[in-house]
Amino acid sequence: MTDMITFPDVVNWAVPLFIAAILAELLWIVIKGRGGRYETRDALTSLIMGAGNVASGILLGFVAYGFFMLLWEITPIDLGTSIATIALCFVLDDLRYYWVHRFGHRIRWVWASHVNHHSSQHYNLTTALRQTWTGTFTFMMVVRAPLIVLGFHPAMVLFVGGLNLIYQFWIHTEAIGRMPRWFEAVMNTPSHHRVHHGRNPRYLDCNYAGVFIIWDKMFGTFVPELDEEKPDYGLVRNLGTFNPIRVALHEWVGIFSDATQPGLTWRERLNYCIMPPGWSHDGSRETSSAIKARHVRDHPEHASTPGLPPLPDHTP
Repeated sequence: MTDMITFPDVVNWAVPLFIAAILAELLWIVIKGRGGRYETRDALTSLIMGAGNVASGILLGFVAYGFFMLLWEITPIDLGTSIATIALCFVLDDLRYYWVHRFGHRIRWVWASHVNHHSSQHYNLTTALRQTWTGTFTFMMVVRAPLIVLGFHPAMVLFVGGLNLIYQFWIHTEAIGRMPRWFEAVMNTPSHHRVHHGRNPRYLDCNYAGVFIIWDKMFGTFVPELDEEKPDYGLVRNLGTFNPIRVALHEWVGIFSDATQPGLTWRERLNYCIMPPGWSHDGSRETSSAIKARHVRDHPEHASTPGLPPLPDHTP
């Protein structure tokens, strides 16, 4: 087995490009008077969240990498480091990203780490930097394990993951409308990802793709951006704070508070951790599915349109 393999830290290499792109976007918005909006406190919170993500990676990155290297030691397959192998690893890792991202919206324990990325009510390139500090504690590293077992070296897997994150940076903007049709058909784009960040009922829990939007089309989670309905960014219940500590940890605190309520069964306590966000033991809250169903009841003309269910069948 080839253990001494290294790949460049492409995310750190890309930081100057991130900064230049943010300044260019801001200049474009100021000059053109359109294409998004910046709010100083919001942008600063996003930048602090990004710095915290880097710090947590330095402090806790050894956990995931150590796990991957242990797997590598017992993996009998080594696919090497050819360009074709790297390209295949990139595609498969993007499929891995799709499912981790989908879990992040459907399992509250994972959502607790991901929710901060959706907490901004603005959509600009700084929003891309609003990343988790607590990803290690979701244990989603296990979803990458099959790539190691298939024979992709851990360093390569982390390398293509970095390329994936770099790609996703540019799609966090309103300054770009729609790309050419062929590109929109295959790739994740600003239009597709604006939908993902919308809190409109029809836009909840869709477009999980990292690079290739084809995964959403394959698995039935694609919703197009509608010209008649602009995405309303943020959370179903916005935080009302720019405190990065609260942004990073508020959902973990919420899980602990909910799961330790007196009088609950052990199943109910567990469900507060693993059921979708909005689940409650007494039905007093709404999951995204319930929000969509209520919206259709209130607006029956929207039934069966993109991202929304049909009207319920009341026939006996």
